[in-house]
Amino acid sequence: MEIWLVIAIAIVFIIWRMRPVKGTKTISTDALKGILNDKDKVFIDVRTTGEYKARNIRQFKNIPLGSDLSKLPKDKEIVVICQSGMRSAQACKQLKKLGYENVTNVRGGMSAWRG
Repeated sequence: MEIWLVIAIAIVFIIWRMRPVKGTKTISTDALKGILNDKDKVFIDVRTTGEYKARNIRQFKNIPLGSDLSKLPKDKEIVVICQSGMRSAQACKQLKKLGYENVTNVRGGMSAWRG
C-alpha cells in the first residue's frame, strides 16, 4: 500500500513540473517552422553551449539556463527552446517573473525538431 502512495506522489510531482507556466503559450515544433522568420519574435535556446554547438536552429541565440534573461526586449514575443521542453519551461517561468508578457515554450524541444 505504501509503495502505491509513493508512486502516486511521484506521478503528481512529475505532472506538476511539466505543466505550462500560467500565461505562457506552448507550440509544437511544426508550428515553430511557420514562425522562424518572424522579426517580431526573439528566439532563445537555453541549452548548454556544448549542446547548442552540436545541433541548433539558426534563428535561435544561445542563452544557457541560469544566464541573465532581463536584457531581452519586452516588446517582442520570446520563443524558448531546450532539449526536451523542461529547461525552456523553467526559463519561461523566469521570464514571466521578470515581467515578460509574451512568452512561448517549444513543446518537445530539440528532441522533437525535424528541421
